[in-house]
Amino acid sequence: MTNNDIVQKLWNLCDVLRDDGINYSDYVTELVLLLFIKMVHENTEAGTLKKHPLPEGCRWTDLNGKSGINLLNDYKRILLSLSTGRDAAGRAVHNDPLISAIYADAQTRLREPRHLEQMIKTLDHIDWFSAQKDGLGDLYEGLLEKNANETKSGAGQYFTPRALINTMVRCLKPQPGERIQDPAAGTAGFLIAAHEYIKSQTDDLYELSDRDKTFQTTQAYTGIELVPGTRRLALMNCLLHGMEGGEEGVVQLGNALGQAGAGLEKADVILANPPFGTSKGGDASITRDDLTYKTSNKQLAFLQHIYRNLKPGGRAAVVLPDNVLFEAGIGTDVRRDLMHKCNLHTILRLPTGIFYAQGVKTNVLFFTKGSATDKHQEENCTENVWVYDLRTNMPSFGKRTPFGEQHLEPFEKVFFASHAREGGHPALNKRTEGEYSFHSDKIDLPEETKATDENQGVDERIMHSRWRVFSRQWIAEHKGDSLDISWLKDSDSVDAANLPEPSVLAGEAMGELVQALGELDALMRELGADEEADGARVLLGEVMGGVEK
Repeated sequence: MTNNDIVQKLWNLCDVLRDDGINYSDYVTELVLLLFIKMVHENTEAGTLKKHPLPEGCRWTDLNGKSGINLLNDYKRILLSLSTGRDAAGRAVHNDPLISAIYADAQTRLREPRHLEQMIKTLDHIDWFSAQKDGLGDLYEGLLEKNANETKSGAGQYFTPRALINTMVRCLKPQPGERIQDPAAGTAGFLIAAHEYIKSQTDDLYELSDRDKTFQTTQAYTGIELVPGTRRLALMNCLLHGMEGGEEGVVQLGNALGQAGAGLEKADVILANPPFGTSKGGDASITRDDLTYKTSNKQLAFLQHIYRNLKPGGRAAVVLPDNVLFEAGIGTDVRRDLMHKCNLHTILRLPTGIFYAQGVKTNVLFFTKGSATDKHQEENCTENVWVYDLRTNMPSFGKRTPFGEQHLEPFEKVFFASHAREGGHPALNKRTEGEYSFHSDKIDLPEETKATDENQGVDERIMHSRWRVFSRQWIAEHKGDSLDISWLKDSDSVDAANLPEPSVLAGEAMGELVQALGELDALMRELGADEEADGARVLLGEVMGGVEK
């Protein structure tokens, strides 16, 4: 049985939860409260966990084999004990702040003992020996990814594709002894990938001294997550991957754009995919008073936090939407400050459709604090920016066309033109322009871009490459310090010169809108919402100013 088979079997338990009246959005929370107890049991039995982290009386063996109302009551008792550290009589059960954090305010919404019994029996019948081969942490990751793919809910709550996370980690090459951070940790995917990378380079940490091994599991990683439920998943995920963190775990509960972020110590490596959107009306307010450029744009605030929080010579890879690359005003100031204080050496233009908001266009920015020759330099650190275009004329990714490692392999090859490194920096002087994967040599060029390149003596073959370099001076003079740099012509792009008159376009848009409103009105009446439909018609008439009601 493969991990994918097991993940699907676990996901099927959501049918049981639905039968007990539990909402779709609560499936994973309900499932993992029980699943974590089982996984801790399996990891302890296999010797992966040296010490059982759960107290006696709160373990899997205290649940399986029971049935009826006694089973449900015992499960509720266990959740209360794990959450508070005390039993119903007030006696101390454990004093582990990490377990208390994982099970903070945990309670089951199950009402039928038979449903809990069915879930326990299913978990007991899973082939955990097969799951152990890939690691129960990976199995848990698979469940989180399954949930993200199925629910696709929550503004800005994007599950970063595993292939992209792995590429970003490999490009930064985190090392043992380095402090690695994610200020928007989510379920801790970046931190876990960094830990797994270091394990792969150190024979599962066995090459490290006991002191260094302890540092890796308890101090090396720090994340911040704003949402308590997501942080719970992150703490479970880290513990199942052997990452204990400090007293309250690897991931802190807090706002990186508030005091929690301001209090972080400097990092050697930062990996992040900050939430999209602005702070207005959102769940994260920007209360930092130490950021140079005040803004309501969360990505611009996160970007400032990240490059400010790097140690001299520290390196970062961060996923950001297109607007950060071209936004004027404060956006321009932040980009200039970034290119002053850091060597912004690489931008990866990502294809659309790999995140849940299908229209969102994103990029990965790779930068190092200081210049290639002086890590303490704070002015004019960026000399050249290399751009890889993995967006133009790429397929629309989704369930039918999944985005995977094979799409990122060409980028990784050119990112490391040489495996040598210079003071922690990629060997940028070994890079050469030219990468023609995914039929880029067949892509047309916009006339304006082609003329500009020809005037500068750019070889036409390089014009068709997905991998090009632009000097800091060129970016200032030709782009006004915008980093939204593209040169290939997308076959789906619209030629503005051939568009109809604005009045025609407006008329077409109005016609489509009227048709859509008519369909919505019919649907509401079919659903029995006649009064609401009539009210909407009246409101529309008022908005349109005298339209017949």
